[in-house]
Amino acid sequence: MKWEINKQHLYLKTQKETFRLSLLDTGAIRVQAVRTGETFNDFSYAVHRKVLTAFPKIEETASSLTFDFQKVRTVIQKNPIRVAFYTLDDEVVNKDEEAFGVRWDGEEVTNYKELQKGERFLGLGEKTGNLDRAGCQYEHWNSDVFAYGSDADPLYASIPFYIGIVNDLPYGIFLDNTSRTKFNFGASNDRFSFFSAPKGQLDYYFFYKENIPNLLKAYTDLTGRMELPPLWSLGYQQCRYSYYPDDEVLRIAETFRRKNIPADVIYLDIHYMQDYKVFTWHDERFSNPHDLIKRLAELNFKVVIIIDPGVKVEEAYEVYQSGLNENVFLQYPDGQAYKGQVWPGWCHFPDFTKPKARAWWSSYFKELVEIGVKGFWNDMNEPSVWGKHFPDLVAFDYDGQEVSHKLGHNVYGMQMSRSTMEGAKQFRPHERPFVLTRAAFAGSQRYSTFWTGDNYAGEEHLALGARLVNSLGLSGMPFAGNDVGGFVGDGSIALFTRWIALGVFTPLFRGHSMVNSRSKEPWTFGEEAEEISRNYITLRYRLLPYIYSAFHEASETGIPVSRSLAIDYHESKEVFDPQFQNQFLFGSSILVCPVLPEQEVLKVYLPDGVWYDFFNDNHYESFENNPNEVYIEAPKDKIPLFIKGSSFLALQSSIQHTDEKPNDLLEIHFYIGRDSVEWSYYEDDGISYAYEDGDYFKRSFHFDGKEGIITMSAPEGKSASKFAKIRLFLHGFPRPLVTIDRTMVTLKRVDYQTLPTISNFDPWAYEPDTSKTVRGLPYFDLENGREEIVIVL
Repeated sequence: MKWEINKQHLYLKTQKETFRLSLLDTGAIRVQAVRTGETFNDFSYAVHRKVLTAFPKIEETASSLTFDFQKVRTVIQKNPIRVAFYTLDDEVVNKDEEAFGVRWDGEEVTNYKELQKGERFLGLGEKTGNLDRAGCQYEHWNSDVFAYGSDADPLYASIPFYIGIVNDLPYGIFLDNTSRTKFNFGASNDRFSFFSAPKGQLDYYFFYKENIPNLLKAYTDLTGRMELPPLWSLGYQQCRYSYYPDDEVLRIAETFRRKNIPADVIYLDIHYMQDYKVFTWHDERFSNPHDLIKRLAELNFKVVIIIDPGVKVEEAYEVYQSGLNENVFLQYPDGQAYKGQVWPGWCHFPDFTKPKARAWWSSYFKELVEIGVKGFWNDMNEPSVWGKHFPDLVAFDYDGQEVSHKLGHNVYGMQMSRSTMEGAKQFRPHERPFVLTRAAFAGSQRYSTFWTGDNYAGEEHLALGARLVNSLGLSGMPFAGNDVGGFVGDGSIALFTRWIALGVFTPLFRGHSMVNSRSKEPWTFGEEAEEISRNYITLRYRLLPYIYSAFHEASETGIPVSRSLAIDYHESKEVFDPQFQNQFLFGSSILVCPVLPEQEVLKVYLPDGVWYDFFNDNHYESFENNPNEVYIEAPKDKIPLFIKGSSFLALQSSIQHTDEKPNDLLEIHFYIGRDSVEWSYYEDDGISYAYEDGDYFKRSFHFDGKEGIITMSAPEGKSASKFAKIRLFLHGFPRPLVTIDRTMVTLKRVDYQTLPTISNFDPWAYEPDTSKTVRGLPYFDLENGREEIVIVL
């Protein structure tokens, strides 16, 4: 083997292959390999930021090269070439399998890794199965899977990034290859794990950090982070396949307002189009879309419309003729435009990997933006065609790389979302766009929100949906959700109310159902279910200050809004126990424990720390060496929720939509715990990009666990808060004494409810519910000004 450093790359050459290693300023190590005669390709749709740094001193022996970089010791065996990563204390983190390492079989390249004892595997995006994926194999190929099973693979998105845990040491590997990659985590063998690609080069990034939050920061530094979304997109969204005609859409919106059920968004599915042709409106069902959207805006509803990629082959159809003239459709190698069947019939498909096609597609959003459409829903963009066999020889431009469908398929939806977002921004440059996609690849978080496709109205999908969203969060995509209530099938009353309650604590909160199934608006399951739904959706809106702050954190750091417990507690084996793997943190403070329809008692795991029942402040303690597993009652109107000790929650008054101003009192709830903590509250105008110029309000809350002091920092940003006052509630303090500037504060007390008790619908079985009241909760009020405030407890 020969080696050299050239332009910040370490090259390792044998007669048959060449490896190239690069170091990134974030601590990531890039490993590439090609066969002799092939060249390295640095083009990537996934990579957003990549800053190389110089190699440190390399120690050479007769058999190996060794160098230390940040927290990683890399050892490269010379003959044959094998790469191993260690801690600086020489603990193995990840290493090539000694006998196999990197191998080619025709065009397919595979990297075999030594399977470590007890090694765990997390992430990979939208993947079914357990949180710990050890013993399983997965494939990345964006697929349209209607009513998918709880073990189906692949699904709609391909995110080839996983997190491994070896002896409590977390690492990450991102394989930057858009072909039909496979990941085997010890399935059917006890010797190795591997990842393989049937096309393209071996190109992966290795990350090692002391904890998973820092891994996610490094990964999203590479692949990008989501933009801060518009505030209205965090409210409740109502969808159905399909609401039509226009009078029916208005009736749905008016019913929300009449019944005082908060909501912000209503969707139009494919029936709004003329013959399902993209960028058209149905002549009869939606004869005046401008007027409809205006009337919905008067009801404070935003309109999101579905946009599919297929362009109907029809001589009189302007979009079709324009696409032909501009030469923007996918083609066979002989230059003939590819045709596939979808909703409109035979269609051509824009080549979204072609810059000219992306610009052409973006231009069609002008009219939609001008009439007031606020969001765009990209569906069928795997790409999906009837028969499910898109020909592999179809050519993709791939930004000048000229590849086949084998490499273009998995990024098709991502680049469609990119084109859609660019169109929305082009014609409404001062407002943040909302783009929702079904198909995605690593880095898609830069362009779109994601939902998990055509799920089923069954209890297995209630739990699976939570795991899918959490897995997407572990893979860099923090704004995700599933169809609340289940898209396919009717579902029971109990399933619906459980799903609505869980949906409150899902980043994307959207109800959806399909044609020829039960409509799933919050009032369609009877009066009691309607009231439960109203109460929980109202709670979502009360929590928006907390939720928006969590989204801001995600946009800055890549730490997801919906957080698998593995993010903060990866050293706890209970996190990976199948009976607890559905639990997650929503934001930094709320522990959510999904409960199935007929469960009246749920066993929950409480990680190390102090925990409070969200509804009544019942207090629990758990220790790392003595974890607390408790049984919690879960009546039909209660999802088990716990608040982490040493944490802050922010709530506002009840509102019906995000255009409605809450009152000027911001509730801050502090829960005493064992640890010191810092949490940031954030607000801005919720719609524009003015925050990039400093027009925001951000205030840090720091609790010193040793001294018992809360410090509210002087606010950052040029804006004043929309809340003139803060009401600080103190949880877990039996007899608190509070001073500010050495002055004793007079505390008041209140019986506090975060969720109203449901009405007495069955007087024969009625028992007063006292489980959702905090008795005698102390609080005091503060001016929310510009000065720092120090509170001694």
